[in-house]
Amino acid sequence: MMMTSHVVAPAGILLPHELLQSDAFATLAAFVAINTVMYVALAVAKTLPKIYVSDWVRRRNERAEPRGIDPVAAESGRR
Repeated sequence: MMMTSHVVAPAGILLPHELLQSDAFATLAAFVAINTVMYVALAVAKTLPKIYVSDWVRRRNERAEPRGIDPVAAESGRR
């Protein structure tokens, strides 16, 4: 037979209840929440492959087809 006991801790055991209800604590909590979301977004963005805009947008001075002498280099995309 297993005996279990539950310990009931009053709210605000680490910090006083008045501090937890203050505007300064709410501001600090909001800052920490926004900082956490930004950090997670940056970490996820760092794991994704890089996106180059030049792959989709053609510049005005870029040719549609390469005009080099070596046809093998033109097919492979080397310059």
